[in-house]
Amino acid sequence: MEEARTVKSRPEKSDPLKSHSQATPGQTPVPAKDTRNTGPGRLLIAVYAVFAISATARAGYQILSKFSEAPLAYLLSAFAALVYVVATVSLAKPGRTWFKVSVTAVLVELIGVLVVGALSIFDSVQFPHETVWSLFGRGYAFIPLVLPILGLVWLYRRRPEKRPLSPEG
Repeated sequence: MEEARTVKSRPEKSDPLKSHSQATPGQTPVPAKDTRNTGPGRLLIAVYAVFAISATARAGYQILSKFSEAPLAYLLSAFAALVYVVATVSLAKPGRTWFKVSVTAVLVELIGVLVVGALSIFDSVQFPHETVWSLFGRGYAFIPLVLPILGLVWLYRRRPEKRPLSPEG
């Protein structure tokens, strides 16, 4: 007699990116557009991470070694580093809250680059040494000026879908 083999099938893992309705009990489905760390988003996050690390290192060195030479510029470098860290983390995390944090961080970055860039041209006395955002990021091949624009475009394209209103009654 031949024994019948029983094959235990593994429960299929649902891919939250395939459909809005696929989720195991107890989990909320993740909309397909609610992730920012796929495709070109990974490159964007990597560039932000490089800027977070380099701006943090630069600001730390400047503040510890020569703060008295240009305190405003070095504090702005530290602020830029913080913005890059927040942008990096928030871009990598899924969810509506992290999306809002990403938009805020990238907008702050864009405003910072524009304001500090303009101030470093028109009030160069306050900026005897360059920051990441000085002269619109000239010392970094203007990447600090272009990066938030690309970030905002990416965030717009990957914005979470609106939640449907619950039916009344």
